[in-house]
Amino acid sequence: MDFLLLLLASGLVSGAAYGLIAMGFALIFKSTGVVNFAQGELVMLTAYISFTLYSTFELSFFPLMLVTIPISMVIGLVLERLFIRPMLGEPIFAIVMVTVGLAVVLRGITIMIWGPDPYNFGAGIPAEVVLVGGVPFYPAQIYLIGALAVLTAAGWAFLRFSRMGIAMRAVAANETAALLVGISVSRIHAVAWMLSAAIASIAGVLFAANFKLAPDLWFQGLRSFPAVILGGMDSVIGSAVAGLVIGVIENLFQGYVGQGLREISGFIVIVIVLMVRPFGLFGSRDIERV
Repeated sequence: MDFLLLLLASGLVSGAAYGLIAMGFALIFKSTGVVNFAQGELVMLTAYISFTLYSTFELSFFPLMLVTIPISMVIGLVLERLFIRPMLGEPIFAIVMVTVGLAVVLRGITIMIWGPDPYNFGAGIPAEVVLVGGVPFYPAQIYLIGALAVLTAAGWAFLRFSRMGIAMRAVAANETAALLVGISVSRIHAVAWMLSAAIASIAGVLFAANFKLAPDLWFQGLRSFPAVILGGMDSVIGSAVAGLVIGVIENLFQGYVGQGLREISGFIVIVIVLMVRPFGLFGSRDIERV
């Protein structure tokens, strides 16, 4: 029983990281219809920027995030303006290929500036173990799960009640109709990239605080992709919830089936979901009137 609890607890921790990264994927897809293959690299880059701020000013976690998040949002806005805005009106495949190229560029810039060696990055979070229901957690793990819970609730409220969130949903539903009622689609795209970059910075810092800050952090973007598929490409909240499910599934596979199956279990889920419910658990079903 203790073994099962430990597997579930560590699965929730890694699943929270997947969920945060998946929220960034879904937010951009919901607003622009584009899969941003540079999301993992955005997580890595913002985590390294936060590490530099932490090393320079020795900030504790919350002041550190108050500085990191606005910088990340500016980076998201700059990337959207430089690489995505000029592609408006082009085929989706071409825009997706731009994000693939952007991912390679961000990866190269990060290694060029900070080097290939990993760093220990505490992010100003205490290190004393805390018992929750008899299960030991590091504070950074609790911060990660708590961040997912807070951002999920905030994301739901933002999309449901705020004018900007409702405008995003309108653009996702029908971009042409949104333009006709006076919604600035280009502004919605920019806000989506800024918010996605903010979420990426939170995910990157907390992931690095839990594990290690290394150039292969970008790979977490790919490992989070099953959560996006399971939750639904256009469901920000569904992606967050699906992240937890994928994290727990991976850990249970590793604990009870075999060590090497952790990495592939998420992609097994992708195949099953695409065969049974291709729009995900919470995604919108495409309805075509004939």
